[in-house]
Amino acid sequence: MMLANGGALYIDDGKPTDALFPRSLENMQMHTGTLAFNVLMGFARQVAALRQDADLRRRFYTGLDFTFYAGASLPQDIWDALGDMAREVTGSVPLMVSSWGMTETGPATLITHERVGRSGIVGVPMTGTEIKLIPDDNRYEVRVKGPNIMPGDFNAPKKAAESFDDEGFLITGDAMKFVNPDDDDRGLSFDGRISDDFKLTSGTWVRVAALRGQLMTALDGLAGDIVITGQDRSELGVLIFPATPMAGENGAVTDPEFTAKITAALAPLAKATTGSSTRVGRAMVLADPPSLEAHEMTAKGNLNTRKLLQNRAELVARLYADGPGRADLLIFVLPTILPPEAPAPST
Repeated sequence: MMLANGGALYIDDGKPTDALFPRSLENMQMHTGTLAFNVLMGFARQVAALRQDADLRRRFYTGLDFTFYAGASLPQDIWDALGDMAREVTGSVPLMVSSWGMTETGPATLITHERVGRSGIVGVPMTGTEIKLIPDDNRYEVRVKGPNIMPGDFNAPKKAAESFDDEGFLITGDAMKFVNPDDDDRGLSFDGRISDDFKLTSGTWVRVAALRGQLMTALDGLAGDIVITGQDRSELGVLIFPATPMAGENGAVTDPEFTAKITAALAPLAKATTGSSTRVGRAMVLADPPSLEAHEMTAKGNLNTRKLLQNRAELVARLYADGPGRADLLIFVLPTILPPEAPAPST
């Protein structure tokens, strides 16, 4: 894009981690641009820096035409903050868009072609690509075909065969919903990974992406990211990475003032739930941020949920140890603010 339009390309050699984000901030202070590309973790840290520096905020938004995120859905509070600060500086909001693809799709297959009003919208198929949507409850599993799709896995014919269905569509494992079920042209919105969803011991499916969005909105300003737990357990839990790293004991934050804020933030959401698949019963604030070296997060800044739960299995076990009412400050349980679950209808 830069070469075709005679522009200038500035590549940030920092990373959205505690150790390397100062380098990203230094780069941003030296050069702003007309187009800003980033992943969700990068934008989250960028928003925090812009809020604290009026001069940087003015320079960043002046002349900014376009922001683009990918890798995972941008939390709605970060989306809103980017728009609000732009409006404050320039009186308008730049085009804020995204696309969807995978390493195997070279890279984009769906892309946003118009101004949209919220995060998570990934648009419509790009020219020459085909999308197959397989109903999955109130959403769709997405499969793709096109000239940008990989032909197979190198030197692994068996794995390559398993990657495609009998019509030649790549099996992505991602889920989508229509932005407007009555108007397909408004495109699709990302709805998580089919494989990330899990069942509680009651047999109830937990739709992780939707629940994560609700919890992140409720924890606005408190959580940098979260991991939902509960597979093969009777109730949901959540591991919380605080927006600003905090000291703790044995891997968990013990600060009673901060955990009280978390409890207060989750309380309204807990009161409004009607079933075990959306009702968070216990939570823990983690003292140690996700580790890139331990593969708990990707180079794009996304959490690797499976690896993180594997690495922190002891903390998950502590999260579910004993019953409600325990006095352990590391873990706070929310039984008193939860409505009783309605009995399952007889069949």
